[in-house]
Amino acid sequence: MTSSYQQQLDAKVERISAQFAEFNPPALEVFESPENYYRMRAEFRIWHTEDDLFYAMFERDADNNKKVIRIDEFPVADKSINALMPKLLSAFKADSLLGARLFEVHFLATLKGEMLVSLIYHRHLDESWEPAAKALAEQLNIKLIGRSRGKKFVVSDEYVVEELQVFDTKYQYQQIESSFTQPNAEVCQKMLEWACTAATQSDKDLLELYCGNGNFTLPLSTKFRRVLATELAKSSVYAAQWNIEKNNIDNIQVARLSAEEFTQAYNGEREFRRLQEANIDLTSYEFDTVFVDPPRAGIDDATLKLLQRFERILYISCNPDTLYDNLQTLSQTHKITKFAMFDQFPYTHHVESGVLLEKI
Repeated sequence: MTSSYQQQLDAKVERISAQFAEFNPPALEVFESPENYYRMRAEFRIWHTEDDLFYAMFERDADNNKKVIRIDEFPVADKSINALMPKLLSAFKADSLLGARLFEVHFLATLKGEMLVSLIYHRHLDESWEPAAKALAEQLNIKLIGRSRGKKFVVSDEYVVEELQVFDTKYQYQQIESSFTQPNAEVCQKMLEWACTAATQSDKDLLELYCGNGNFTLPLSTKFRRVLATELAKSSVYAAQWNIEKNNIDNIQVARLSAEEFTQAYNGEREFRRLQEANIDLTSYEFDTVFVDPPRAGIDDATLKLLQRFERILYISCNPDTLYDNLQTLSQTHKITKFAMFDQFPYTHHVESGVLLEKI
C-alpha cells in the first residue's frame, strides 16, 4: 500500500471515529479499496478542436474559471475502461457518423467483463448512425447506446450483467444504463459480506427499504425466512425482479413503494393497490430486522420511528452527516454493535459507512 493511499485512508478513519464517538460504537472495521483501477463507471466530455478530439474533464482555477483537462488515461477507472478508451477515440476520429458533435461518453464496466458505452450527441441522430455503431460494437465486443435530444438507439442491450461474489456464492446482477449501481465493485463485495455477517441467521423475516436493483437483497435473503424489499424507481424494481429470477431465489417479494409509503401502509394509514397487484400481504410477515441503504438525504422522521420498532437495524450510509443525524433518533432505542467504514471513493472526502443497531 502506498503512503499516499494510507494517509488518505487514515484521515477518513480519524474523521469517522471522531464524528461517531458519542455513540460509543465498537472498534471501527475498515475495508480498503484497490488503489487504482477501482471504478466501474466513468464519464467524459469529448473536446473538439480544429483538427483533433479527446476525452476531457474540468477543474476550476483560482478565479473559479473552468479549465479543460485532457484525459489520455484514467487510473481511477477499471482497466477495461482504460483499454477501451483509445480504441473508441480512434473510431470517432475515423468516422464522422460516430464522431461528429459527440458530446459525452459514459462507460459502465463489470468484473465479469461486459461493457456498456453510451454516446451522447449534440446533433440529431437518425438511422444512418446505427450501421456504423453496430459495426463498432461488434468490432470491440461492447454494448452501445446512442443518445441525442428525443432519440435513443440501443445496439443489443441497455444493460450489463455483473457478477459479484459473496463468500462462496456468485450472484448475477442486471445493471441498467443510467440507473444507480455501486461504482467500486471490489469494495461492494466487501460491503455485501459485512452485511451478511452482521445480519446473522434468523428464522424470521427481513424488511429492506431503498433496495435498488437488489444489490444487498439477494445475499441477505440467505439469512432470513422471507424478505420484503421496497423500491420506488420502476427501472430498479424491474432489475431487482430480473435479478431474483436470474439467481433462482424464491423467498423475496418486491413492493414498488417509497420508504414513506411503506411506513404509511405498515401503520395502516393508507392502502396501496400496488401491494394488492403484487400479491403482498404485510400481515403475513414477522420482521425482526430492517435493512436500509438510503439516499444522501437520509431517512425521514416517520420512517425512523418505524425502524425503532424492530429488534435489529442494519444501516448502510453514503453520507456520514445524515447517518449521524439519524442516529440521534435511533440511539434512543438501539445501540451500535457493529461499525464499519468502506472506502468506496479513494482520494475523495466521500465515505460509505455501516452500522448494526440492536435494541437496548
